[in-house]
Amino acid sequence: MEQPAQSAADQHDVIEVRGARENNLTGVSVDIPKRRLTVFTGVSGSGKSSLVFGTVAAESRRLINETYSAFLQSFMPNLSRPDVDSLRNLTPAIVVDQERMGANSRSTVGTATDAYALLRILFSRLGEPHVGGAGAFSFNLAEGMCPTCEGLGRVSDLDVSAMVDVERSLNDGAILVPNFAVDSWYWQTIVGSGLFDPDVKLQDFTPQQWADFLHKPATKIKIGANSWTYEGLAVKVRRLYLAKDRDSMQAHIRAFVDRAVAFATCAACGGARLNPAALSSTIAGRNIAECAAMQVSDLAEFVGGIDAPSVAPLVADLRDTLDSMVEIGLGYLSLDRESGTLSGGEAQRVKMVRHLGSSLSDVTYVFDEPTVGLHPHDIARMNGLLLRLRDKGNTVLVVEHKPETIAIADHVVDLGPGAGSAGGRICYTGDVAGLRRSDTLTGRHLDHRATLRTTFRRPTGHLAIRGADLHNLRDVDVDLPLGVLTVVTGVAGSGKSSLIHGSLPRRDGVVVVDQSPIRGSRRSNPATWTGLLDPIRTAFARANGVKAALFSANSEGACPTCKGIGLVYTDLATMAAVASVCEACEGRRYTPEVLAYTLRGRNISEVLGMSVTEAREFFPSGPARVVLDRLSEVGLGYLTLGQPLTTLSGGERQRLKLAVHMAEKAATYVLDEPTTGLHLADVDQLLALLDRLVDAGNTVIVIEHHQAVMAHADWIVDLGPGAGHDGGRIVFTGTPADLVARGDTRTARHLREYVAPR
Repeated sequence: MEQPAQSAADQHDVIEVRGARENNLTGVSVDIPKRRLTVFTGVSGSGKSSLVFGTVAAESRRLINETYSAFLQSFMPNLSRPDVDSLRNLTPAIVVDQERMGANSRSTVGTATDAYALLRILFSRLGEPHVGGAGAFSFNLAEGMCPTCEGLGRVSDLDVSAMVDVERSLNDGAILVPNFAVDSWYWQTIVGSGLFDPDVKLQDFTPQQWADFLHKPATKIKIGANSWTYEGLAVKVRRLYLAKDRDSMQAHIRAFVDRAVAFATCAACGGARLNPAALSSTIAGRNIAECAAMQVSDLAEFVGGIDAPSVAPLVADLRDTLDSMVEIGLGYLSLDRESGTLSGGEAQRVKMVRHLGSSLSDVTYVFDEPTVGLHPHDIARMNGLLLRLRDKGNTVLVVEHKPETIAIADHVVDLGPGAGSAGGRICYTGDVAGLRRSDTLTGRHLDHRATLRTTFRRPTGHLAIRGADLHNLRDVDVDLPLGVLTVVTGVAGSGKSSLIHGSLPRRDGVVVVDQSPIRGSRRSNPATWTGLLDPIRTAFARANGVKAALFSANSEGACPTCKGIGLVYTDLATMAAVASVCEACEGRRYTPEVLAYTLRGRNISEVLGMSVTEAREFFPSGPARVVLDRLSEVGLGYLTLGQPLTTLSGGERQRLKLAVHMAEKAATYVLDEPTTGLHLADVDQLLALLDRLVDAGNTVIVIEHHQAVMAHADWIVDLGPGAGHDGGRIVFTGTPADLVARGDTRTARHLREYVAPR
C-alpha cells in the first residue's frame, strides 16, 4: 500500500540556524533536531552560550514578545534581534538558567515554587480554628505577618562589640565605626557633649553614661555659646547607615554594616514570620509554619495523609509539586528556606519544578549546566528528568561539560576549537559515538580520567571546626589540614556549604572565592574590576604626554553622546526601550580626541577589545602583565578586557575573583565548585593552578563533586550519608586512596568507578 506523502506541517524537523555571528560566532550554520536532546559542548568561551542562549533562545523569546500589544511590551525587557542571517522553525523557548534567585528575604522556596500558596489555601479551608482566607497565612501580607518583625522572622540589632572597643577611651579611638575616628566631626559631637570624660575607658562608664553614649535620642545640647544636636552612637549609626540601601554603600561601610548588624530570631513569633492567629490554626496538629519548616520529603508524606474530599484536587496539586522537588533531588530543602541562600544549581532545579508537571509539548527547553552542584550520584536522576522532558515531545538543548550527561545525548554540537577569537566554529555535529571517534578536543577528553594522587603533602597544622550545627549539620567536629589541598564533598544537600561557609569565612586569612554575582554596573568589565585599566591608562598617558583620566570611559574621555557605554538607549514611550550602537563613537566609548592617541599603534578602544591572551603579547612586562598573567592562569585567556561583567557565567565570575585574590597574601582559599563551566580539557589546568597555590604555602579548601578534583586531593572530607536530615554528618575523612580502598559511601563508590582501569 502506498505511504501517504508527508504533510508540509510535519516537515519542520529541525531548527535551522544560518550565519550566526553573535559574540565570537563566525557565521555558524547548523541544524538542531527537534524533539531530541541536544548537548552543546566545547571549551569555556567557545561560543556555546552565544549559539544556544544568545541566538536560538533569544530570538524565540523576542518573537514571542512581539506577539503582545505595544502596551504590554513596554513592561517587558528589551530584546534586540541576534546577529544571525536566518533562524527557521523555532518553537517557544523556556530558559532554565543558574542565575541566583533574588536575595529578597521575603522570597522562599515555598513562594518561588507556589507550594506555599497551595499550602495557604489548604490551611484556609481545613485549618482549625478557621482564621480567614489564604491571605491570613501569608507573611508578606499585613493580615498574616507577625507585627513585630513584619513577616521576616527575625529582627536586626546592632552588635556593640563591632562598634566600640570598651577597653579604650574615646581619646584612644574606642569608636570603631567608619567616619568616627578621633578628631572627626562625628567624634567631636560626642566628646563635645560634655556627657563623658574622653580619657575614661568605656568599660568604666556609669550605667547612665553607657545608656546616653549608645541610646540617647537626638537632644539639643548647649555648651557656652555653641549648641548642637547630640544623639547616641547606636541611634546615629542606625540613621546614617542602616536606613540606607546596602548596595549603594561604599565597600568599607558595607563591610562594617555586615559585621555590626546582628540578626536575632523574632521573640514574638519564634521565627515563624506569622501572627498568633495564623499560628493557632492547625491541620492534624501542625500549624502552617511547622509544615513550611519540614523537609520537603517529609511534608510530601504529611500532605499525602490528608484525606478530605473537599480539597482533593488541591492536595493532589500540592503533592505533585512536592514529589517533583523530591524527584529532582531537592527533597532535603524546606519551604521556608530563603531563595537567596540557594546555590546556582539549586536555584536552577527549583525553577525546573515549574516545568516538570507541565502539559506543554513542542517547547524548547534550554538548560545551562544542569549538573552544577550535583554529586555523581545525583547526575543520573537529573539525566532522567532531561529525558522525560524530551519524551513529552519537547526539544531539549543543554550546555554541558560532564561526560555522564553528554553520554545520553541524541545529538551533540561541539564548538571550538579554542576560546574567544580562536573559537566560534562548529567542530563536530552528530551522535556521541561519532564524537568519541572524532579528533576534537571534546572527543579526545570524553574518556579522560585523572589518576589518584600517590604522594600526599604533609599538613602544617589544622583548622578546627567544633560543634557546627548550621542547617542540617549535627554538631560536627572536624579538623581541616593546613598547607594541603582538601576537597569537601557529598551529595547535594549533605551539608558541605553549611559546614564550610558557616564556619570559615569570618576567620583571619580566609578568602572565600565563590560564584556569586560581582557588584558592578554595565560599565564594569574585567579591566576595571581587576584594576588592570589603571596601568593601561598610565601607559597611554605617558606615551602621549596627557593625563590618564582621558582614557577612562567613565571620566573625561567618555563619548558625550553615550556617556562612555558605547550604546544609546532610546525610550519609545509605550514600546520597550531599544539599545543601539552609539553612532557618534560607533560603540568605541571614547571621544575622537582620545581615540587619536595610540600606544604602539593601538588606541584605547582597540586595547580593550583584545582578549587576555592578545593583551599579554601587547604588554610583555610591567604591572599590566602581572594582572594579565593571573587572568590567564585561572583559564580566562579568552575574555576580552572590555567585556561587561554582566555577561560572565558563575564559573567565570569565580575565576575572575580568584585572579584578583591571588595578589593577596592569603593563608586559606575556599573555592566553591571551581570546575563549573570548565571543559574536560581545562580541568587539568585548574588542578595545576590549585597545586601552585598550595605549593606557594597556602591552604586550599574546595567544595567539589568532580571526581578529577577528588582524585587529586591530599585530603577528603565526605559528608552524608544522604541529604537533609539524612545528612549533616562526616562519613569519611582521609586520603582519596583510602577512600577508594576502604570507603563505603556514595562518594567512595563513584570515585572507585572513576579511577578503575578502563
